[in-house]
Amino acid sequence: MTTHILMVDDEPDAQDLFRQNFRREIRKGVYSFEFAQSGREALEVIKTKSPVLVLSDINMPGMSGIELLSELHSLWPELPVLMISAYGDAGTEARVRALGAERLVAKPVDFAGLKDVLEKIAGDAP
Repeated sequence: MTTHILMVDDEPDAQDLFRQNFRREIRKGVYSFEFAQSGREALEVIKTKSPVLVLSDINMPGMSGIELLSELHSLWPELPVLMISAYGDAGTEARVRALGAERLVAKPVDFAGLKDVLEKIAGDAP
């Protein structure tokens, strides 16, 4: 079964980076990705695409990743969310976990480690 993931990042290069690093898994049908470049766009995508989990950057213009996380947690409390940030300090991790995130992923992303995390979360999904 394919795990549908929504990746939210205002940087256009993020799409290519994730597609490149997950190319084998995408080809095999393990994962499929939807991409949004803002928190508002992500909320619209979720309504129509129903992802199994969300990966979101924290620092974005307009609705920040933190604001998106709060909104997601209030609307879909069971939806797993991983936050991504170049500022992966303990305070930021504690803050996003308190708001309902599964974890904080540091930039630059360790894709091998991220794949392990996604595999575990996908295995726990209903």
